[in-house]
Amino acid sequence: MTKKIRHVLGISGGKDSAALAIYLKQQNRVPDMEYFFCDTGVELPEVYTFLNKLEVYLGKPIKRLGEEVNFFQHLKKHDEMLPLATRRWCTKDMKLDPLEKFIGADEAITYVGIRSDEFREGYMSHGGNIKAVYPFIEDGLVREDIFNLLRETVGIPEYYEWRSRSGCFFCFFQRHEEWIGLHDRHPKLFQQAVDMEKKANEEFKDLKSRFSWIRGISLEELLERREEILANSQKRKNQSKKDTRSWQEILIEDGQDDEEQACTICSL
Repeated sequence: MTKKIRHVLGISGGKDSAALAIYLKQQNRVPDMEYFFCDTGVELPEVYTFLNKLEVYLGKPIKRLGEEVNFFQHLKKHDEMLPLATRRWCTKDMKLDPLEKFIGADEAITYVGIRSDEFREGYMSHGGNIKAVYPFIEDGLVREDIFNLLRETVGIPEYYEWRSRSGCFFCFFQRHEEWIGLHDRHPKLFQQAVDMEKKANEEFKDLKSRFSWIRGISLEELLERREEILANSQKRKNQSKKDTRSWQEILIEDGQDDEEQACTICSL
């Protein structure tokens, strides 16, 4: 008897994977789809809120993978050495490994939310039993289509008002102004990131250079440059003070995607 092929779709908490889940549901293209989310336990609060809304719309549970072992438990296994862009154990331990465990040896098709106007790759399995398909590329959907799908259904994730990606609250791929956004909207989480930064420097005094989430500047130093950073951000966006558009409209019309800099599985 031939074993049934599983159909899985990873929800990152971002716009593209959510829109893909909605798109495929509307078409009833894959009735037996399994949805999953790799939960680090340190995602932005807005991500969890959005997942709950999406789950209601889909009418199916989004299985949380890896939630039994959170980030801080993994951190202990890595001798309290915090992850960085050059030391991304978090991606392997908390995103890729739970996915591989979830699929196991089963034959599976994973549906990936890369659009036809993008030039990036999704996660590729080394086991040979997982095949990736790209419905947005096949059907020619672009960035505007994704936002239309979201606006007509569950809405755009709230964190896009101040941040360009989903993921952990201390994500080291955040822009300077996004760290300030974290400080303003989630001061306790920002302070937690500050404390983690300080603790790393106390415990690893023999390192050649100090640890910081942002290269060359601590979070406390970042706050001291708050006005300068926000002014530069405003300049880059080239927005007028008379701009009366909502943040959703600004995001859709002026926004750029930073997924090519993020952890692969966090940005699908």
